[in-house]
Amino acid sequence: MQDVARFAGVSIATVSNVINRPEKVSAATTEQVRAAIAELGFVRNDAARSLATGTTSSIGMVLADLDNSLFVDMAHGAQQGADAVGLRLLIGNAACDMTRQDDYLRLFDEARVGGVLLSPMEDSLAGIERMRSHGRPMVLLNFEQSGADCCTVLVDNEEAGYVAARHLVETGRTRIGFVAGRDYYQPVHARRLGVQRAVRETGGVELEEIGTDGLGFEDGLAVAHDLAGRAADRRPDGIVAVTDEIANGIAEGLHATSAVQVPGDIAVVGCEDNRSARSGPVALTAVQLEGAAMGQAAAELLLEEMKTPAGEHRHRTVMIRPGLVVRASTAVPAPQA
Repeated sequence: MQDVARFAGVSIATVSNVINRPEKVSAATTEQVRAAIAELGFVRNDAARSLATGTTSSIGMVLADLDNSLFVDMAHGAQQGADAVGLRLLIGNAACDMTRQDDYLRLFDEARVGGVLLSPMEDSLAGIERMRSHGRPMVLLNFEQSGADCCTVLVDNEEAGYVAARHLVETGRTRIGFVAGRDYYQPVHARRLGVQRAVRETGGVELEEIGTDGLGFEDGLAVAHDLAGRAADRRPDGIVAVTDEIANGIAEGLHATSAVQVPGDIAVVGCEDNRSARSGPVALTAVQLEGAAMGQAAAELLLEEMKTPAGEHRHRTVMIRPGLVVRASTAVPAPQA
């Protein structure tokens, strides 16, 4: 700033006003200072400014997996909440890697962001406690962390599994398959419980739990290959897939055969309503998890804590209920007259 002031022939205070309070400076002087900034390539050190003022204009967000549009929707919602109060949102993609997640937490800590939104897939208590011990407020999304001293925004994942299975039962399916892997992921386990509850309370309905190595499209294709090789009375007539990627893999794999049709022989439901739900060979019925609403609610909780004097904020949990979007993968056309 001293270099800019010297180059422009003004005081350091004038340079500061042009950057932070331009309404206090005449148009001619502002143009003169901005020309000096452009000539010298000056960029404000926001970290130094945060140290000097004790305030920041940024919040961080670490997302579990940006390949999954649920987390993209969370980011959109959080950005909307941040924009409303003039804050910038910095995003890190953990890609389901706990080491990378921790690296982003450290990066945002060093950048002295005002707070952090975190959507983990596994236990993250150590990182949460470290950030909070440094005075960094945090809000968790889609994960209920035991022992964490912070606010949480959850979608009812057990209800998501329940809604998906109930829909199949209500459309006349009696042999339900639940396809999932990585039950140690909290949302996966909760959706399994919801499917089990829906089947348990319905007489005459069977449940088969089909394991996968992962949660992706290729895992669904492998399941489709297995189902296509079974006799009709040995395979489910309705599938709840724990992710839309698995569901799309199943639908595409079955679509490639003429022996098993979706939804005529097997109806398929996904549990996220990703953008991919509409892009497969059969439009996918899916539980809608309201990612944007989760992100916006989390940002609002974080901003509330940032504005509240230390010791006065009361943590709370916001629970968002899922819905269901019915598409062709479960909707059997009415018979022709």
